[in-house]
Amino acid sequence: MSQIVVTNERIVNAKPADVYAILSDYKRREQFLPENFQDYRVEKGGQGEGTVVQYRLHAANRERNYRMKVEEVVKGKVLRERDYDSSFVTTWTVSPESGGTQTRVGVASEWSGSSGVGGFFERTFAPLGLRNIYGDVLARLNSRITGENLPAVNAKSYKNLYILLLAVGVIIGFIISRKREK
Repeated sequence: MSQIVVTNERIVNAKPADVYAILSDYKRREQFLPENFQDYRVEKGGQGEGTVVQYRLHAANRERNYRMKVEEVVKGKVLRERDYDSSFVTTWTVSPESGGTQTRVGVASEWSGSSGVGGFFERTFAPLGLRNIYGDVLARLNSRITGENLPAVNAKSYKNLYILLLAVGVIIGFIISRKREK
């Protein structure tokens, strides 16, 4: 098994305290989550430390259930969400930019990946898909806070990219399996 890490970040045109207030309010979190997050619900709490949320993450024709417990690692700056049933951990960081008039929002997820051919595909494709999903979340967060319109997303181009990457992955997997047979 190998550790898989996926990161993304964005500058938001708002003060760090305002951004953190929205990020740590899990009852309002659904307002800026894309359709990849399905059946989102707050099970316990709703504000920062001790909150428990559940959702299904739909990505690349796969779905996975998550039940995440929230920790405030650094109050006002770092939130960590740990899945109860896997090694999946997501960390949100908020830091001031431009003298505190803007905020750098970072998101990083990590987990222990599978081994073998399945692990190869997971290490190759999961980071690409999740990075795109986090880009969408961050754009929606920015829009929610600032009122700026979301840029149009061409879903077809993502689908075409996914198909191309899948084809390349299948070819590489085939080559690797043929070399192992020799």
